Amino acid sequence: MAKNIIEIEEKDYESYVLNSDKPVILDFYSDDCVPCEALAPKFEDLANYFGEYIQFLKIWRQKNRPLAQKLGVFSSPTLIFYHPKGKETGKRLSGAIRKKEIVEQIKNLIGSELTEEILAKKTKQRMDVDVIVLGGGPAGLTTALYTAQAKLDTIVIDQDLTGGQVKITHQISNYPGTGGPISGWELGERMLKQVLDAGAKVISAVDVTKVVLKPRDHTVWIDDEIEVHGKAIVLAMGSEPRKLNIPGEEEYKGKGISYCATCDGKYYEGKDVIVVGGGNSAVEESLFLTKFVNSVTIVHQFDHLQANKTAQEEAFKNPKIKFIWNSEPRKIEKIHDQMKMTIENVKTHQFSEIIADGIFIFIGYQPNTSSIQECDCEIEDEIRRDRWGYIITDEDMATNIEGVYAVGDIRSKKFRQAAIAVGEGTIAALALEKYLANLKHQHIQATSSEFIYTN
Repeated sequence: MAKNIIEIEEKDYESYVLNSDKPVILDFYSDDCVPCEALAPKFEDLANYFGEYIQFLKIWRQKNRPLAQKLGVFSSPTLIFYHPKGKETGKRLSGAIRKKEIVEQIKNLIGSELTEEILAKKTKQRMDVDVIVLGGGPAGLTTALYTAQAKLDTIVIDQDLTGGQVKITHQISNYPGTGGPISGWELGERMLKQVLDAGAKVISAVDVTKVVLKPRDHTVWIDDEIEVHGKAIVLAMGSEPRKLNIPGEEEYKGKGISYCATCDGKYYEGKDVIVVGGGNSAVEESLFLTKFVNSVTIVHQFDHLQANKTAQEEAFKNPKIKFIWNSEPRKIEKIHDQMKMTIENVKTHQFSEIIADGIFIFIGYQPNTSSIQECDCEIEDEIRRDRWGYIITDEDMATNIEGVYAVGDIRSKKFRQAAIAVGEGTIAALALEKYLANLKHQHIQATSSEFIYTN
């Protein structure tokens, strides 16, 4: 633990927090907690720079449960920010916490000017590796597993916690070798452990602030602090939920609107929720929600579902699920603790309102390519994509840019499954191994020729 971080217990809370003469950041952590492990190096780094002005504290949540419950802390990690003498300020942070989120709260504690002055003194870091894997879902982790086992210096960089869509999938029943249904979280954890055991580096819950795709020297900037250079790069950022883009959606995201039933369903026990969508995700997530909620109202733009027949049959016979057909959301508002959705019947153009405790949106996905801000390449001005924005590759998972591969849900293809993503990661790894071997051979030949010529 960094010298500027103090581990406390419940009995120390009054003296270290309530009576502190300095602002305080208190980290409630747990053991066997992946988000806690991802937060730890960021917390230590910030403590080293801001320890003179802020007291950084850690407390083990399980061992100090009464205090955690008294303070309303029910998940790990959770960061709480205090002004001197224990006055809580700003918003609490939990889950996959990014460094820039903590920095914003630090500005609230000691002021923006001093914060920026301290950050300006930070030394920029550079890392040089053989392979950068951008994204830590099944496709990215499989690529990293193979390249690390091939003794290629490999780093996985994920803007979220590793696992991709798998980690928020309630149950996977058809993944080979598991012997039966397995939770997505457990499968993702097994994959991550294998990758780490193989020797790959993994950095998660960070901000990728810039990506430059340039043959033989691809660069990824992390948190504007670390510059990672790789001879080859694998784009495995996956996809993200498609938005409705209606008034109120952005404002109430995470405050009554969710895109993940597995993540948030438990918070709506005994309540009424709305699900928007009619495909596999919408119907399967609705069925999952019925384990907790009182009722699910599915709002769908057509007069029939697009989900697979088995899921449809289960939904139609589930007494907790009802349907509103031929309708699309037009506006979302918050009325006290409840959500109000205004919908329009696309056939009659009549408007109506639905009141519920929460709204879940499942209307498909879009490629998560926002990290690719710049491309400097010899072949084309930018990476080639299809009309929906998914990246086009050849059978080796190679893009139109030398040394750049794409795998998983970010790639243009017909089917999107974890097993398919794993196969693509394997192909990309084998292909880029050959690519890097050829690069090395070319370098040796060029060096040998130069030696002969000069001697």
